[in-house]
Order: sequence, then structure tokens, then C-alpha cells
Amino acid sequence: MTDTFLRLNSTLNGYVWGWPMIVLLMGTGLLLTLLTGAVQFRRLGFALREVLGRITQRGGGQGDVCPFQAVATALASTVGVGNIAGVATAIYLGGPGAVFWLWVSGLLGMATKYAEIVVALHYREPDAAGTMRGGAMYILKKGLGWPWLGGAFALLTALAAFGIGNMVQANSVADALQATFGVPTWMTGVLLVVLTAMVILGGIKSIASVTQWLVPFMAVLYLGGAVIVLALCAGKLPHVFKLIFDGAFSGTAAVGGFAGSTMMMALRYGIARGLFSNEAGLGSAPMVHCAADTDHP
Repeated sequence: MTDTFLRLNSTLNGYVWGWPMIVLLMGTGLLLTLLTGAVQFRRLGFALREVLGRITQRGGGQGDVCPFQAVATALASTVGVGNIAGVATAIYLGGPGAVFWLWVSGLLGMATKYAEIVVALHYREPDAAGTMRGGAMYILKKGLGWPWLGGAFALLTALAAFGIGNMVQANSVADALQATFGVPTWMTGVLLVVLTAMVILGGIKSIASVTQWLVPFMAVLYLGGAVIVLALCAGKLPHVFKLIFDGAFSGTAAVGGFAGSTMMMALRYGIARGLFSNEAGLGSAPMVHCAADTDHP
């Protein structure tokens, strides 16, 4: 049974993270970058002022959380496991060159995420309780007139929340605590369930109120740890960058012993894990941002 499940999972992964999907997602990011005049760079200062410059202020429009809370909630799923386990897996499977394609997917993904949030805000609407709702399901229903596809997206998103939204993170935490402190995995699982339930059962306002404090702490801890590692290994950085750029365009043996990792492998795993990390095009961020109290996209 386990072998069958693993084979099925491997087959599905081949389609989901295969070349057709990667080309579509990266191609969309490139197209939107060109059509918007590289909005992710051109308007970055404005975006930062709108969010970080008014951390505690309301946006002056319909919504249940302030813009900073929406950003913090969206970042909660991208700062952490995706940036650590995802990047490590990319390097293991695709070699050092995968890091370069991680950067590319992040830069192009900014345009994709910008576009999906803007369109989602345009089609958002209040539910029966007055809470603002939005996302790809509303775009498909109201924008394209395909309610059946919107329903399918909502269903698949709910199912995905148990996989990439919970299992990967919970497994990483449980494995780390067991290996480092000997904490049984079941105990970590129970604790995570209780803590998660305390947050999400309160709805979007409860989630946002927690993430606005938790995510900045996570980000500072994550970036601070990265800076310390870079400082301790400063003498090796020139060689590291050489490995990254050589591997990105010619192929270098992967760290995990994957001999002969080619440029195509670096490109594939770098982009795939980059998209897993930043979630551009996944449709998760617009759902959160649609709850933001803002008067313009």
C-alpha cells in the first residue's frame, strides 16, 4: 500500500512540478513583468510605504484586517520551511546552480503575485456575515463566468492545505525536535494541533492578529541567522558564488552526491522549489489580501 501511494505521489509530482507547469508559471511571470513595465521593481518603494509605513493604520476601505496584517499573514507561509527545506532540496537535487534559478523565480514571481492579488481584490465581495472574501475561486466565478471551476479550485485548495499547508511544516518541526531534543513526534503533533486550533478557529482576524507579531519575529530570526552563517563563512562566499553561476549555466555535481547534475536539473529544481517557497501563482496570497482594509488594489 505504501509503495503504491509513493508511486502515485511521484507520478502526480511529475505532472505538477514537471516542465509544462514550470514553463507556464515562469512564462506568466515573465509576461506580466513585461506588460506591467517591471512593476515589482518600478513600484517597490510605493508598495513598501503603503504597508510598512502604515503598520497600525487602517486602509480606508472595506476589509477586516489592516494591510500590514494581510502581508504578515501571507508571509507566514513563505518564511520558514519553504525557504529552508525547499532550498536545501533544490541544491541536493539540482546542484548549486539551482540557487540562481531560485532567485530568477522569485524576481519574476513578484509580478505574478502582484497581478493575482490586484485581480482578486477587484472581484472580492462580502459574505453573509459581512466578511470580505476573495481569491481565484471568485475570479473564476465572476470574472470568467466558470463557477464550476471556482468550486473545484476551492475544493483542491482545501485539500492542499493539509499537504503543503500543514504536513511539510509539521513534519519538519517534529523531525527537528526529535533529532535535537529527543521529543516524540506524536507529542509535537498534538501540540501543533492545539496551538493551530487556538489561532485559526477565531477566523481571519485572529490569524492576522497573531501573524502581525509572529511573522516579523520569524523574519528577523531567519534573516539574522542567515547573516551570522554568511559572516562565519565569509571567506568561502566567492567560491560559493562561482559554484552557483557555473552550475546555473553549465551544470555542477550536486552537494548530495547527485553526480553530473546538469543545467536542466538545476533550472528545473531551482524554479520548482522557488515557486514552492514564494507561492507565486499558487493562489494562496490573494485570499488573505482580499480581507485587507484597503481602498485600492
